[in-house]
This record gives sequence, structure tokens and C-alpha cells, in this order.
Amino acid sequence: MIYTEKVMEHFANPQNVGELPDANGIGEVGNAKCGDIMKIYLKIEDGVIVDVRFKTFGCGAAIATSSVSTELIKGKRIEDALSLSNKTVVDALGGLPSAKLHCSVLAEQAVKAAVADYYKRQGIDPELFVGKCDDSEHHCCGEGENCG
Repeated sequence: MIYTEKVMEHFANPQNVGELPDANGIGEVGNAKCGDIMKIYLKIEDGVIVDVRFKTFGCGAAIATSSVSTELIKGKRIEDALSLSNKTVVDALGGLPSAKLHCSVLAEQAVKAAVADYYKRQGIDPELFVGKCDDSEHHCCGEGENCG
């Protein structure tokens, strides 16, 4: 399996790692088939993601996709973060082996789950903005929900 230089860079030196104690949006997703788990923490002020951190348990591609996704959404409006797609993540890394494309999907879903959690905390139905965030392979949920 060959990784791009950009993937290796984000794996060896991931950006925005850790927890955000004052996060107001937290999303966690996992893939039961591969065991990867991503947790993304957002600090949103006036509709802008002012800070973002992640903790990922998984392979190098999972760590790299988490890292690059945080860079892609930091400083952006919520609406822009919601437009983040797995293709955008893959393109930003210069590609991923086909066997690792699911990692980019997890990164996209983790961002959506964190935004959904933010809306729930604001008393707003997240489905209006995020859509349904649950399917058979990738389960999205906010903080405090059963993420099994």
C-alpha cells in the first residue's frame, strides 16, 4: 500500500490533536469493520469554527484524514464545514489507496456529527442542517449518546 507524501506528513505530524475542554460540538464515529474511531471537538462562535481538535484511534490513514479535515474546517463557517466531503479530504491528501477510502468517509461523518451535536446543544433540530447522520456502516452521534 503506497501513501502520498501528504498522507505521511499528516500521519507523522498530525495537526490539531487533543481535546477541547470548552468544545460546544463533539462528534464521534466508528467503523466496526476496521476498528477506526474518530472524535472531533469543535469550538463554534457566531457561526464560525474558531477551534477544532481530534482524537483518533486507528490506522495511519485514519489519523491523516482526521488531521487534514480539521485544517480544512478551522476558521470556516458551519455551512462550509458541512460541505466537507470525503472527496475533498482525499483530494487534500493527494489521494488514498482504495482500501483506505473509508477513512475519509469517517472524517466527513465525524465533522457532521460534531456539528449536529452543536445544534442539539443550541436546542435546534440538527436534521434540518446536517440531515440524518446514521447508516449501517458509519454511526454518527453527539456527546453522551451510545456510540457503539
